[in-house]
Amino acid sequence: MADELMLEIVTPEKLAFSDVVGEVTLSGSEGEFGVLIGHAPLLSSIKFGELNYTKDNKKKYYFAGEGYAEITNLKATVLVESIEAADSIIIEVVQKEKESAEAQMAGINKDDPGYERIKAVLGMAEAKIKIAEKA
Repeated sequence: MADELMLEIVTPEKLAFSDVVGEVTLSGSEGEFGVLIGHAPLLSSIKFGELNYTKDNKKKYYFAGEGYAEITNLKATVLVESIEAADSIIIEVVQKEKESAEAQMAGINKDDPGYERIKAVLGMAEAKIKIAEKA
């Protein structure tokens, strides 16, 4: 445990994960970043996308919603809207969401107030598919 980092993943509903890990990688607002034990203190916003950690030399992949991460030299606390394990993502369902968003994007102007929401739904679906394929 001396070279492991405490990782806590919290959603509005529950403490989703709490254990020591070797490393964690997050999708920060400024890009992807990794955290190891001894990391400099950091507070970062998290954009939706991949979150993964390594424990016992095995990598686990998740889709994480937007949120924040607080990093200290011993602990990473990740507060996100949602978290979904790669092996629980149903690709067929997400593929339908992606196709629906693509169809909506084709028929909407970039100046439309709903454009950014549809673009986000499409981006999340694409990210979930990529993450699910890593399971």
